[in-house]
Formats: sequence, C-alpha cells, structure tokens
Amino acid sequence: MNQLKPTVLAKNDADEVPAISVQGLVKTFGHSSNQITALDDVSIDIQQNEFFTLLGPSGCGKTTLLRLIAGFELPDSGTVLLHGEGIEHLPPHMRPVNTVFQSYALFPHISVADNIGFGLRMLGWDKAKITNAVEKMLDMVRLSDLANRQPDQLSGGQQQRVALARALAPAPRVLLLDEPLAALDLKLRKEMQIELKRLQDQTGITFVFVTHDQEEALTMSDRIAVMSAGRVLQVGQPKEIYNAPEHRFVADFIGDINVLPGQVKHRQNGKLVVMIAGGSEVHLPDDGIQSDSLFVAVRPEKATLAKSGTGALSGVVNNIVFFGSGTNIHVSLSDGVDFVVQTQGSETGLSLGDAVSVNFADSAAKVLRN
Repeated sequence: MNQLKPTVLAKNDADEVPAISVQGLVKTFGHSSNQITALDDVSIDIQQNEFFTLLGPSGCGKTTLLRLIAGFELPDSGTVLLHGEGIEHLPPHMRPVNTVFQSYALFPHISVADNIGFGLRMLGWDKAKITNAVEKMLDMVRLSDLANRQPDQLSGGQQQRVALARALAPAPRVLLLDEPLAALDLKLRKEMQIELKRLQDQTGITFVFVTHDQEEALTMSDRIAVMSAGRVLQVGQPKEIYNAPEHRFVADFIGDINVLPGQVKHRQNGKLVVMIAGGSEVHLPDDGIQSDSLFVAVRPEKATLAKSGTGALSGVVNNIVFFGSGTNIHVSLSDGVDFVVQTQGSETGLSLGDAVSVNFADSAAKVLRN
C-alpha cells in the first residue's frame, strides 16, 4: 500500500473533492439463469474525513461495494474514484486504502507491537520509522502497556484494537471496515463503537463502515447509506434517516415504527389530508407522491395513550413489554392493525384488555414510499 498521510479536513466540506466517489456501479455473480445482481447502478459520494456507514441486511450488497473499493472485486460497469482519480485499474496493494475484517487475522506467535509493525516492514520502512509509528499507534489505541504480549493474551476488544492499529499504521487515505465488531459481545461492542469514532476523529482518515446493526450505524456515523437488494435507498445523517425515512424498507429497518395504511382525501396548499385507521385524519406535507393509497409511519416514542374515546385511534391493549429503560405497549386498533406506543419506565397503569386511545401530532407522522 502507498505510504500516504491522511489530510484532516472539515467534515462534509462541500467544496472538497469526495474521498470516494462511486458512479453507476454494477456487479453481478454467476451466469445466465443463475446470475445474481449484487450491485444495481449504485452511486455514492463519501466525503473526506467522514465516518460513512453502509447499512443493510445480509445480501444487500454492502460488502460487495466495500470489496470493489478495496480492489478485491472488479465492477461489471461503473467507476470508482479516490480523491477524484480513477482506481479501478489498480490492484488492492496499490490502492491507498486498508481494510479491517470481522476476523482479526493477527499473527499468533509474535507480539502486539510486531503485529502492528508487520505491514510497515513489508512496505520497506526503515527500523526507526517503524518503531516510531508502532509507538504512536499503541498510544492511540491505548495498548502501550501490552506491546509485548501475544494476541492470545488479549481480550477480544484488545485484539480488535491491535487489528485497527495495524491497519492505521501506514496512514491510509481511507479505512474500510467490514463488520469488525460482529464477533464481540454486547458490552465490548458498545465500547468499541466509541473507540472507533474517537480514532476516526483523531486521525482524520475517512472511515467506510459496513454493518447490519442499526445501533452501530446511528451511534458512530456522520452519514448512513441504507441498502437493499443491491441498491441505495437513502443517504443521510443518522437523525435524518431515523426521523425522516423516505421508503417503507428504511423505516422498518431503522428502529421500531408503526406503519398505517392511508388514503388521500384531498390535496390542498401543499398539504395532504390522509384518512388512516378508524377514520382519523392526519395532515401531512405533500412531497410529490402521486398515489392516493400510501402508508403513514409513526415512531412508538412519538405517540401517547389516553383513556378510550379521547384520542385519534381507538384500540385495546394486547401486550405490554418491559425492555429496561422503558415499556412498549401494543394496541390492537379497531381495524386490526397493531400499534406500539413506547413509554419511559416500567409503570404504565395499564392491563391487558384495557380500552385506550392513541394520539400523535401530525408532525410525528411521515408518508412513506414503497
């Protein structure tokens, strides 16, 4: 890999050339009747000094996209630009990127320090430069006291930090991370989420992170691309993806959400008047959806419960689920649709079979595209 130093820039600076720009990428596997389209005309710009996450279920194409950027696969068509320069012709070892995989792939019989310095020796760095880089990396990942230990003497989280330090040591312009936290237990995974974001901020290197875990994506990312069936459905900041999903798949995949079928009664002054369950109306922005049949989404924490007959939607409590910091109350609406309301704490004052009404503000509702 080329010995390039990252350039620390303001995040999402629109005047800068993107760190990575992929345009019209198509990638298929197999032949004729057995052909699978892994990427279907994918275009994304990833900015310099950005923590960018590719999020989606297994088989959506996110790892294939990462492998195309790394050079482990070649596209059927489309372009891959790194800082404005095409790199499709370059083999993996000539691209100024490094990759961290779910498997730590540490050498078991050499020390932590030697693992971190291994790639630098392969690049031909002199001994003094390697020593300096390794010391810097050990300090950055907070493992200076463990430099002489072997990998089997480390915890899973410590091993992952060694793998990160090894990948960061040559100062790549882009670091690709393919579900690197998947093998860790929940507590370690949460700790490493914070660690990864700290390292990205400290180094100024563009991180491209692949995961199917929505919490990881929301916690660490500057922006998220949600993928499904080889296509990018939405790109945006975590709050934008969570609060304003554009597609039903995105809404369902990111957090819990209620999806209600609706029918447009009329359009007026840039607003939609939509009839939903039980004959209730919501007034929503008209963002150009042409169909009169649509879906309205409401997050569980945006809704409240009241006594029966005092709210927009009427129903009966059919389940109460305590999850630690709050409680999900499941309500069967009058038309049979299940609606979840999330409350804080464990005391709800409700029992199964209680008649209730559900309320939410028009601003809490979002029209979805299929």
